[in-house]
Amino acid sequence: MICEIRPTPPDDPVAEDLIAELSAALDDPRQPVASRHGYSVARLVAERVAFFVAWCDGAPAGCAGLARAADYGEVKRMYVRPAFRRRGVAQALLGELAAQARAAALPRLRLETGIWQPEAIALYERAGFSRIGPFGPYREDPFSVYFERPL
Repeated sequence: MICEIRPTPPDDPVAEDLIAELSAALDDPRQPVASRHGYSVARLVAERVAFFVAWCDGAPAGCAGLARAADYGEVKRMYVRPAFRRRGVAQALLGELAAQARAAALPRLRLETGIWQPEAIALYERAGFSRIGPFGPYREDPFSVYFERPL
């Protein structure tokens, strides 16, 4: 499988479709609304989140964004379509985000994910992320897991 990671505005129709699929996949009644921290397309645009779409064999396979803080980059709206999972797409997206963060002189990547996403948690742990406490705007939340990876 040949994949290419392309910078893509979050309000591009392809990106919007991927974000909508992610939102639908995360719509779990066990996760309280107050514990859902995914950015809307409008917020991704307003906060100038660098956004990327992975194209594999000519099809949009996944997406991820990088929000910049003073001393870290935050992974936002990471998603890979089910048909493309376990093929290295998520690792490629994380690699692109890490490269972008390094280019911006950010020393680490951080992220928040929900406790009901065991596949995501396993992915981040395999990718070298370690669990940390809440950071930035986040607070203690029994429904969230926080991660960090030095670059």
